[in-house]
Amino acid sequence: MSVTLRPPAGTRALRTGPYAVLVRPRSALIVLALLAALAGAAVLALCAGDAYVPPGRVLDALLTGGGPDRVVVGELRLPRVVLGALVGAALGCAGALIQAVARNPLAGPDVLGVTHGSSVLVVGLMTYGITASPGQLPWAAVAGGLAAGALVYVLAWRGGLAAHRFVLVGIALSSGLSAVTSLFLSHGEGTTAQTAKVWMTGSLNGADLAQARWLGAVLVVALPFLVGAARAMRRLALGDEQAQALGARPGRDRLLLALLGVVLAACAAGAAGPVDFVALVAPQIAVRLTRSPELPLACSALTGAVITVVADTAARTALAPTELPVGVVTALVGAPYLLWLLVRARRTRSH
Repeated sequence: MSVTLRPPAGTRALRTGPYAVLVRPRSALIVLALLAALAGAAVLALCAGDAYVPPGRVLDALLTGGGPDRVVVGELRLPRVVLGALVGAALGCAGALIQAVARNPLAGPDVLGVTHGSSVLVVGLMTYGITASPGQLPWAAVAGGLAAGALVYVLAWRGGLAAHRFVLVGIALSSGLSAVTSLFLSHGEGTTAQTAKVWMTGSLNGADLAQARWLGAVLVVALPFLVGAARAMRRLALGDEQAQALGARPGRDRLLLALLGVVLAACAAGAAGPVDFVALVAPQIAVRLTRSPELPLACSALTGAVITVVADTAARTALAPTELPVGVVTALVGAPYLLWLLVRARRTRSH
C-alpha cells in the first residue's frame, strides 16, 4: 500500500527532479512587501533631514558620487540607513531564534541579559578608563554579550534546556547586570558617564560604512547557519516527542539556536549599542503577517530592518535639529507593545 504525503496546509511543494522545497505563498508575498517597505523607508531616510533632498537628487548622488548632495546623502545619511537595516535584520533574527528556544513571545536578547552583558562590559571599560576608543567598543560589546549568553545557558542547563528556566535565569541575570551597570555609571566622570548613557540607549549617530561592512560580513557568514536554524525551528514547533520520533535532537537544536541568536544580538549591540525592543517586536509582527505556525526568520529580519530604519528617521527628524538615539524611539514603541503582550497572555490564560 502506497502512502501519499501531502504538504502542510498553506504550503506548496516546488519539485526539481527528485528534490522538493516547501514554499508558503503568503510568506513569499510578505517578504516582497517587506522588501518594498524597506526600500521606501530607505528612500525616506535619505531624503528627510534638516536639508530635504528630493529623490531625484538622492539617486544622482548615489550613482555619481558627486554633486552638492554628496556629503549629506553619501557620507551622513547612507551609512545610517545601511547600518540601521543590518542592525534591525540581526536583531529580528536573534529575537526569532531566542523566542523559538524559550517558547515565549516575551523573550529576547534584551530580556535575557545579552544586551545587558554588552552594556556592563562597555560601561565598565569606559568608566575606569581602560578604553574609550570607538574601534574597541564594538569588540567589547560582542564579548560582553557572548559572555552573558553563555552564563545564562550554563545556569539554565539541568540535564536539558527547559524553556521556563531559560527565561527566568535570563531575567534574573539581566537585573543583576543592570545593577552593576548603574554602579559603574555612578562612579564615572560626568563626560564619560554621559557618553556611556548615549551608547547604552542605542544610537546610529556617526555611523560609517566600515561598521556596516563588518556587520554585513557577520550576517553573510551566518546565512547558511540561519538556513539550518529555520529547519530546526520547524522541528521544535512539532514538540519534543514528535521531533525525537523523526530522529531530531531537540536539546542540540535549542543549543544551536540559542548560540546563533546570542551571537547575532551581541554583534548588533557591538555595531550600534543596545537597541531595545526590536528583537522582541519584529518576530511577533512577522508571525502575525505570515500566519505561520513557526517564527519566520526572513520576515523577522526584514521587519526588524524596517522598524530600525523608520525609527532612526523619526529620531533624526522629530525634534530637529536635536537628534535622538534610535533606541529611544524603539523603546517608545516597544514598551506599550510589551504591555499589550502581557495583557493578552493574561486574558488567554483566564479563558
